Amino acid sequence: MPTSPSTRLLRLAAWIWIGFLLAMLAMDIVLYMPQVQRALAQNAPNPQQPPLQFPPAQAAFRLFPVFIYYLTNLAISITVLAFTFWEWVQNKLGKLYYPLLLFVIAATPILINALIVPRFPPGPLANAEGMALRQLPVLIVALALVAWEYRMAHIVAFSLATSLFELILVATKAVQFQNIYVFIFIAVIRTISFIAIGIFINLLVTQLKRQQESLREANANLTHYASTLEQLTISRERNRLARELHDTLAHSLTALSVSLETVKAYFDIDKEKTRELIEVSLESTRKGVDETRRALKSLRSSDLEDLGLGLALQRLAESAASRFDLQFEVGLPNPMPSLSPDVEQVVYRVAQEAIHNITDHSRAKKFSLRLEHNGHTTLTIQDDGVGFDQSKSNSGRFGLVGMTERAELAGGTLNVESAKGEGTKVVLKI
Repeated sequence: MPTSPSTRLLRLAAWIWIGFLLAMLAMDIVLYMPQVQRALAQNAPNPQQPPLQFPPAQAAFRLFPVFIYYLTNLAISITVLAFTFWEWVQNKLGKLYYPLLLFVIAATPILINALIVPRFPPGPLANAEGMALRQLPVLIVALALVAWEYRMAHIVAFSLATSLFELILVATKAVQFQNIYVFIFIAVIRTISFIAIGIFINLLVTQLKRQQESLREANANLTHYASTLEQLTISRERNRLARELHDTLAHSLTALSVSLETVKAYFDIDKEKTRELIEVSLESTRKGVDETRRALKSLRSSDLEDLGLGLALQRLAESAASRFDLQFEVGLPNPMPSLSPDVEQVVYRVAQEAIHNITDHSRAKKFSLRLEHNGHTTLTIQDDGVGFDQSKSNSGRFGLVGMTERAELAGGTLNVESAKGEGTKVVLKI
């Protein structure tokens, strides 16, 4: 079972309380012991005898109220610490768990001080002001617990209640009349200070809780955004796969289906024609297989991931030129611009598709590839091939639809300039 923030805070308060008591105990032993020894030496039968030779038991008796003070405080503080680890007690107390331990932390130093002050031997912090100072750190810890869990009204009530509780205890004791004014003065100063400090702590805690709530909302929104982005990425990848398969396998299978239907029609009529159609079908099948393999290869890790955009474009142009005996020119900026992976992917895929169209359809003798970057990225690929008539619909032609979609997904535009006999120019701007 995870520990609640309130329990962790109470546990920290208990540790602070114990640490403070141990530090004060060590200081009192160091400061009180010489004074007790000197007092015993003055009352000894032989004043010349060194103080340190008196029995330690006599000194311990003079310090008995001090030890009682610390033993009582330590016993209660250790009990509070144990309750913060004891889940059975927490479950039994339920909603009373936090306020009950808070009451114990706040009331214990006041109650013990009221009983011990007149009996403390003369020494450091043994008067009313000193005892008020001794209990102050523990009460501040209790004040922080109130400010963390409750509202400002509770802070004011706590500050007034601790002072009133102490004054009632003092009034029921045999305290000299002039000392009462000291206790009243201490109570007033402490109440005002506690209210101011408590309100300040409460404002900080409230602001912290608001920031935590804002962080939780931002984290929820970020998780939702990441999920949406993941779904969008999957959707785009599906569309990309659909484009690749449409431009390769679907076209090849459609052509093969038409050829086989023609074969079926001529099978019993013209054997020679049937044989020619079968050859055409086989050629279409082989071309479809090559196209499908090329599409599958493009879906795998490419030179772009291995070499970077510049070398990948260079290799793409060199490979096409060597396979089809073409002249080519490549113009790349030096150094290469720093582009996002998505933009690099679009530039590479558009170049790949454009060069593929050149080698398969344009019957060009040479081509050029140029990449420029001056505030925006521009890819230009031009050939001297046969071109095509742009007045007719270009839908599904030479993969132009796929390239246009890629450009739009990256926030760019694709412009194609071509005419019959004048070659083709593809310009991608992002």
